[in-house]
Amino acid sequence: MSRQCGEVDVWVGQALASLRQQRGLSQSALAKSLGLSFQQVQKYEGGQNRLSAGRLFELATVLECSISDFFPQSATTHGPSAAVLMTAEDRALSQNFTRIQDKTLRRSVAHIVEALAQT
Repeated sequence: MSRQCGEVDVWVGQALASLRQQRGLSQSALAKSLGLSFQQVQKYEGGQNRLSAGRLFELATVLECSISDFFPQSATTHGPSAAVLMTAEDRALSQNFTRIQDKTLRRSVAHIVEALAQT
């Protein structure tokens, strides 16, 4: 079996980045909690290095999530889910949007984004 990283490694890396960002952790903070360098976390998130089962377990523990959260629901049949394919900008927009408390303001921002997307 090849040790080259593949499509699934990229999905897992993107999910790791998303889960880490959702918890407000930097790559350095996550790396420190695992006894790694931030460069290693970067390689995991970029899909350049594979994550072992043991490392996935450690990450799930630190990020307080399930190992299955690293894999899209449709990974085995349809490819990565939309959540895994989100860019850093997509995740930032989503995270900050959900922090807007005022419903009227949220609706206004949604309309602005929708209008900009149509141009």
